[in-house]
Amino acid sequence: MAPGLPIAMDRPHFIGIGGAGMSGIAKILAQRGAKVAGSDAKESPTADALRALGVTVHIGHAAEHLADDATCVVVSSAIRADNPELARAAERDIPVVHRSDALASLMDGLRPIAVAGTHGKTTTTSMLAVSLSQLGLEPSYAIGGDLDAPGSNALHGTGDIFVAEADESDRSFHKYAPEVAIVLNVELDHHANYASMEEIYDSFETFAGKIRPGGTLVISADQEGARELTRRLPSVRTVTYGEAADADVRVLGIVPQGLKSEVTVLLDGTERTFTVSVPGRHYALNAVAALAAGVAMGIPAPELAPALAAYTGVKRRLQLKGEAAGVQVIDSYAHHPTEMTADLEAMRAAADGARILVVFQPHLFSRTQELGKEMGQSLALADASVVLDIYPAREDPVPGVTSELIIEAARSAGADVTPLHDKSQVPAVIAGMAKPGDLVLTMGAGDVTDLGPLILDHLQSK
Repeated sequence: MAPGLPIAMDRPHFIGIGGAGMSGIAKILAQRGAKVAGSDAKESPTADALRALGVTVHIGHAAEHLADDATCVVVSSAIRADNPELARAAERDIPVVHRSDALASLMDGLRPIAVAGTHGKTTTTSMLAVSLSQLGLEPSYAIGGDLDAPGSNALHGTGDIFVAEADESDRSFHKYAPEVAIVLNVELDHHANYASMEEIYDSFETFAGKIRPGGTLVISADQEGARELTRRLPSVRTVTYGEAADADVRVLGIVPQGLKSEVTVLLDGTERTFTVSVPGRHYALNAVAALAAGVAMGIPAPELAPALAAYTGVKRRLQLKGEAAGVQVIDSYAHHPTEMTADLEAMRAAADGARILVVFQPHLFSRTQELGKEMGQSLALADASVVLDIYPAREDPVPGVTSELIIEAARSAGADVTPLHDKSQVPAVIAGMAKPGDLVLTMGAGDVTDLGPLILDHLQSK
């Protein structure tokens, strides 16, 4: 077994290795010396990045892709029970390991920071990874998105800190035992797995209960769900942050400066102002959460605060894809109404009067069924929107649940909305709508991200 690897993880096989969470774990294992293999549905830049690390990546799912010498099979909650590689593993008695268990094992012997919350996990995890790297602390990290710099979602570092995005969607964050845990917000989402807010609270309570003895929970003082969770955790050592007057790390001001913000906080009786190199109040608050967590780990605030400016973004989080014909095209991963509203408000603040056009692709039938009305209301913040059909991801269609739920709500809120069932028509439609100075957002967690370059091509030809 390669040094530094968990037992049975020296020759792992990943089903769905191209996924954000899965690929990160695969990269770290490869960097630690494991012989990693896996399969994914299609070719991608992620597959190429894995191959560059010596990982064997098969395209498509087939029983023969599972090598005879595989010591375990790693899966996520998205892998269906009838997957042929999973069936082959059962036939050969190869252990099946959930992604969260694999990630938890990588944290053994290190000082983990686990970042949780309904929104903002990827950004906050990334801010910590970048700033700690900037300080020379060489952290390991596993993130649900690719950093602008250094351009990867995971790294095996030589330091003793491991920063990880902790996913609540399938309760897999219960597997982690962090030294410091961050909870950014607590809202009802992932309706296929949670039936009520009470279930959500119970799940986050379990997560907080996994914090190591002597560890710290860093939690929002502003968001009502987070405040309720804090009330339910009287025995957990907490550090609150936010604009609330009773926050331990109190935000005194957030001043937009184009695509950046200047943030002033009161921390341990000292006012401190630092730069956040991405626009939007929600990203500024994410940076404050990262600052509070780093201080809880013993990192001096005077060093960490300026290092946070080194974070320049994550792919798909208000990522500028390019500009053509005087129109900027920006990609947003927002797929929950709170996220949609936050990103649109951030763009409105940075737009300096420019029109905002949105191409929105709803993500999941269950989410649309529960939150379609709120999604439509969020789109009223744009000047005009194109709404696509629902991206199903892992779900089967639900009778009666379509994008029309969102479109009706958007129109009721006064929004200018165009339904479009054929995604291939989007570039031409947007090129016809856009004028010099406009901002175009491709928004959603599905393959709407692929449309940005095509829109730019049409704008350029126009």
